[in-house]
Amino acid sequence: MTGASAGNPERALALSYAPRGTAAAIEALFALDDALAQLLRTTREPALGQLRLAWWREALAELDSEPAPAEPVLQALEREVLPRGVQGAALLPIVHGWEVLVEEETLGRDALLRFGAGRGQLFVAAGMAIGAAPDDPLASAGQGWALIDLARHLRAPGEAAEARDLAAPLLEEAVSRRWSRNGRALGALAHLARLDLRLPEGEEPPVGAPHRVGRLLWHRLTGS
Repeated sequence: MTGASAGNPERALALSYAPRGTAAAIEALFALDDALAQLLRTTREPALGQLRLAWWREALAELDSEPAPAEPVLQALEREVLPRGVQGAALLPIVHGWEVLVEEETLGRDALLRFGAGRGQLFVAAGMAIGAAPDDPLASAGQGWALIDLARHLRAPGEAAEARDLAAPLLEEAVSRRWSRNGRALGALAHLARLDLRLPEGEEPPVGAPHRVGRLLWHRLTGS
């Protein structure tokens, strides 16, 4: 199952572009995404997967009215993210996105769009937490990033190609805009996803390659 690895040095570099004082918030949000990815990786029965995702939906919604339970990801969200104006309810679409992979036996265009739209809200929430500008293309960047990450893990004929096709215009929009200084951590991830899109289907990204790191550094300096 997919999920941007917390140990990915390119992701760490991109997220280091977040404004001073916001690193813990953006890390907490991506830790949520990692936790949901791990949940799906370790759940073989769809019914069990739906139950476990339902727990996360309820727990996130309850952050708006009750103290977080003794769960590290939820406690980090309560401590670092909610004070920045992001409600727990605003994170529910991320769970809904991941839930598509449990509900659908095959991933057609509609299912992939729902996955991207849901998981892509990670960027919208992160943008609010780090003070991104209103015109930063957070939704398109998040959806494109989510679809490209998923495409790398799909094995059914045609599904990866469909995910890549859907991601292409979203990422084109995301990287064609000049990002605000505060939003550049997320813009950098969009640039990485577009570099991944340019690779032949099935080829693993050359993580840390000079041209990839250079592209991130240029984006950090210019927003483009």
